[in-house]
Amino acid sequence: METFTKIVSAVDDFAWGPVMLVLLVGTGLYLSIRSGFLQFTRFGYAMRNTLGKAFKKQKAGKGEVTPFQAMTTALAGTVGTGNIAGVTGAIFIGGPGAVFWLWISALVGMVTKYSEVVLAVKFRERNADGDWVGGPMYSIKNGLGKNWLWLAYVFAFFGMIASFGIGNTTQVDSIATAIGTAVAAFGGAEGSTALRIVIGVIVAIFTAVVIIGGIKRIGAVTEKLVPFMAVIYIVAALIVVFGNIGQIGVVLGAIFQGAFKPSAIAGGALGVGIMTTIQKGIARGVFSNEAGLGSAPIAHAATSEIDPVKQGVYGIFEVFMDSIVICTLTSLALLMGLSGQVGISGIEWGVSHGSEMVVAAFSGIFGGKISSIIIAVGLSLFALSTILSWSLYGARCCEFLFGKAAKPAALVYKVVFCIILIIGSTLGLDLVWTIGDALNGLMAIPNLIALLALSGVVIKITKDYFSNKKNLE
Repeated sequence: METFTKIVSAVDDFAWGPVMLVLLVGTGLYLSIRSGFLQFTRFGYAMRNTLGKAFKKQKAGKGEVTPFQAMTTALAGTVGTGNIAGVTGAIFIGGPGAVFWLWISALVGMVTKYSEVVLAVKFRERNADGDWVGGPMYSIKNGLGKNWLWLAYVFAFFGMIASFGIGNTTQVDSIATAIGTAVAAFGGAEGSTALRIVIGVIVAIFTAVVIIGGIKRIGAVTEKLVPFMAVIYIVAALIVVFGNIGQIGVVLGAIFQGAFKPSAIAGGALGVGIMTTIQKGIARGVFSNEAGLGSAPIAHAATSEIDPVKQGVYGIFEVFMDSIVICTLTSLALLMGLSGQVGISGIEWGVSHGSEMVVAAFSGIFGGKISSIIIAVGLSLFALSTILSWSLYGARCCEFLFGKAAKPAALVYKVVFCIILIIGSTLGLDLVWTIGDALNGLMAIPNLIALLALSGVVIKITKDYFSNKKNLE
């Protein structure tokens, strides 16, 4: 196991090294400049045509879902444990300054995800069952041609394998940890292996029942689950933030100072350097909002919407809601809650991470028992929705890889995915997160290459759409 851990850590260091950070942020900046910073200039349009139409009745035909269901399925994949345990890990490894770099990754990530979705709808196709299928592998295949087909297979392979990390083991492990913390608050055994296995089995059964119904059942579940879970967590986090509002100046100061000079914060004494702060902020940001990974476009490709731009703006909304709203609330609630208890300089940055620390931050307002329940419920719903979305992503990647044998291969994949959920519930958090980070990085590389190669298509489609005044009415 020690050798395996070293190998995973080495892959993670490579996947999230300076080259990857430059590629991720650089791609977002490049697309931002070419699109005239679409994520800011068309932000109002994006909100009106996503959040503004959230409760408008929509229809979808056979093998497709409504635009809203496509968005909630993708948002279910983005709003996961990364919003709670992932953000906490970034702060406690990279210090408060990691939050600043998470924001930067989100601001450029809005246009990155917009571009991914536009390409997914533009180059999607029907599979043997008549379902719309798309994503980076199809964008590469149908947009770049046969000479680039190898890159499509590389993405599909990494996407299928990554689903067992970011969309499976990390999620179920965090559910088990959060529930274990809640059980411990009421006098139970927090680290019980039996409890973790039971949780894994329950999650696996629920997942199996939903994914058997395919994209339409997944969409039907997520369109109800995502708004419900988001409202619960946002309200609770806001209560914690306003309950510790006196700490806002100290916390914001720690975030901005720590972004460029980590040594000025307590974490500096523990060896937290600027590269660690940047790396963890961007990595956890991408883990959470998935901009640049190429995963969410797989869900968006199933939309009944025929215009790539109309569906693309949902990508802007997703990143905004995930990172700018939910991740920021987690960060502020965590930092303000803990600093209110022990003082900003008394927090041992770089030592601990996980949902337990969020519980500790919330406990100053709600008390330990109530806080553990809030986080257990919130994190479990977040993680469960992510599991459902990533089971779809992995299955679609599997179908692409196996071609004519797609249906039986996808069935085997789904069975294995559910079995891994049970195994993942018993794994340690540190190794699980390292595996998830490493697989994310490997998956992002072919997607970002394709995004840059097809950026001209995105810009042309975007300019043509917004130059038509009728589309702005």
